[in-house]
Amino acid sequence: MVNSRRNSILSAIVTDYVATREPVGSKALVERYNLGVSSATVRNDMAALEEAGYIYQPHTSAGRVPTDKGYRAFVDQIATLKPLSDPERRGIEQFLADAVELDDVVHRTVHLLAQLTGQVAIVQYPSLQNAELRHVELVPLSENHVLTIVITASGRVEQKPVVLENDTTDTDIRALTIAINEQLAGKIPSEINAARSELCAAVPALAPFLDAIETMLLRPTEDKIVMAGTANLARAGIDFENTIGPVLDVLEEQVTLLRLFAEAKNEALAVSIGAENKHDGLSEASVVAGLYTYNEGMSSHLGIVGPTRMNYPKTMRSVNAVARYLTRFLAKG
Repeated sequence: MVNSRRNSILSAIVTDYVATREPVGSKALVERYNLGVSSATVRNDMAALEEAGYIYQPHTSAGRVPTDKGYRAFVDQIATLKPLSDPERRGIEQFLADAVELDDVVHRTVHLLAQLTGQVAIVQYPSLQNAELRHVELVPLSENHVLTIVITASGRVEQKPVVLENDTTDTDIRALTIAINEQLAGKIPSEINAARSELCAAVPALAPFLDAIETMLLRPTEDKIVMAGTANLARAGIDFENTIGPVLDVLEEQVTLLRLFAEAKNEALAVSIGAENKHDGLSEASVVAGLYTYNEGMSSHLGIVGPTRMNYPKTMRSVNAVARYLTRFLAKG
């Protein structure tokens, strides 16, 4: 669309329809928005927008409502996202502040995003592969069995038992724990492997533990997601012309949700609307996906699923902000 006035009218129609869920007429637009033109001019522009497929008339004598194409044009016009208010920023910081490990962080994040947007929120766990080592704890189980616990920079925890050829005292285990953390904390698997020969030459007893640590850090992990706010979708059921059943079916399929994130690729913020979604079950829904990073450039997704009639500026702002705060929080680890 090249007509700036029609852009403004379309934006007004989307904003009004999202707020009221009532078809929007020319009189309402003139009364509620400072368009600077007459009702007749607005009617002519609305007719042009309808002909171009941006809005439609649900029934005779009604106002107009946006189509998927109209929502897309509206979203594409959003050049910048309004920053969060001070109370919103403090709320996010306080909500995440007391989290102590990855599961807690992810679950807090997904519930926060559901509250902020009023939609179904989804967070993809960070991948363990190529993870940076934060800390190792060696826990004696018997004289020659030691549990090796790995904590990554993203807060993920893995554990593996190690069987030693010789009996080892608790004092020996404490010394090995200190040596491992002093030498390896902050390193990724390739760096650990590069340091292996020198470390094992100095302390041969480290060898089986280095094997265990590298195995855990390189272990293929299934992508995992967590979801919250399904009740929000149920409350929005009136926004689905047919039924919310297909959307709920999609939400039960983790593979499908991961595919939605994959389709967002590595965009910092991606929005897919209605028919743009490749899954038929989401033909009346929109997906807003954001990207958070960890481990010096690795990334995973978070986002929301909701009806196409949603407050896109607020939702996009919330997804973007939570992604940034999660990135910052994980970087502290």
